[in-house]
Amino acid sequence: MAFYDSLRLEKGMYGVPGKSFTQVLEELDPSGNYEGGALGGLDAYQRQLKRFGIRVGGPASDPVEKFFQTSDSAALFPEYVSRAVRQGVEHADLLGEITATRTRIDSLDYRPIVSEPSEEEKSLMPAAEGASLPQTSVHTKDHLVHLHKRGRMLVSSYEALRFQKLDLFTVTLRQIGAYIARAQLKDAVDVLLDGDGNSNAAAVTSLSDVPGYGDLLDLWTGLAPYELNVILASTAAMKDLLSLAELRDAPAGLNFQGTGRAITPLGAKLLHAPQLSGNRFIGLDRSCALEMVQAGDVVTDYDRLIDRQLERAAISVTAGFAKIFAGAAKAVSYTPATQGGTA
Repeated sequence: MAFYDSLRLEKGMYGVPGKSFTQVLEELDPSGNYEGGALGGLDAYQRQLKRFGIRVGGPASDPVEKFFQTSDSAALFPEYVSRAVRQGVEHADLLGEITATRTRIDSLDYRPIVSEPSEEEKSLMPAAEGASLPQTSVHTKDHLVHLHKRGRMLVSSYEALRFQKLDLFTVTLRQIGAYIARAQLKDAVDVLLDGDGNSNAAAVTSLSDVPGYGDLLDLWTGLAPYELNVILASTAAMKDLLSLAELRDAPAGLNFQGTGRAITPLGAKLLHAPQLSGNRFIGLDRSCALEMVQAGDVVTDYDRLIDRQLERAAISVTAGFAKIFAGAAKAVSYTPATQGGTA
């Protein structure tokens, strides 16, 4: 059995197909062996940081060069970069609020399934004795999911970073993750509006003035039998919706002021999506509207990072989106009366 303080670390551990660096470490040094002990609660990677005395956060964090004190500890640096970027993605991520499921694949091709039952099938009428039950057809879509590679090139030198504190460097890496999360939200919004290439664009309702409470009710009823539990709004639409008297009452106002999360009288979360342009918002059922497809995890140029060649090290995530049920998302577009010249 291998123990955390005697493992031989090498860059080849990043190249195991279908497994992350941490997963490879966990197979060699299972966390279950440390339950109830001083190292309980740490994963295999965190135990390696402790092994080499590397502190990546807090006022007493180490400089970047601490990772490169030995060839073994240098192998931990790419995973540190990936984790810091992933933290930034998760912190700025609204995708968890609008995606029904996340599918990880080990290729660049993915064909989702589709099942759009008719109104008769949705009603589930009683079947007579001996009669066959109505069928729901599930089949693959005609077009593959379009995956986008989003990332940043880390341009620096080891000499410029070696004495910088890891706590500060982590802030920079988290910001890269936040950029990726915002770009992915734009991809998700585009799929919700325009579809995923399989003739499933969202139905759009056009209004001749700013939306009122009645228009929200129309969206709520029009989405049935799906549930309206999320509203994605552009910056302009967010201002107009938050100006509605029904969203300025005491409970809604206190929730927004206290948490920054807006709610509607219909129980749907109101989320600000700057990636959605113009005077538009999208109502959806987050439980069945959108699937996120991700090829792997955060990818870093581990060869460059381990060898201290930080001049041009790529950090990227490849992902795409597919609609599950086309009817589970509807859009509303409007033109304020003052812009239309009627006021």
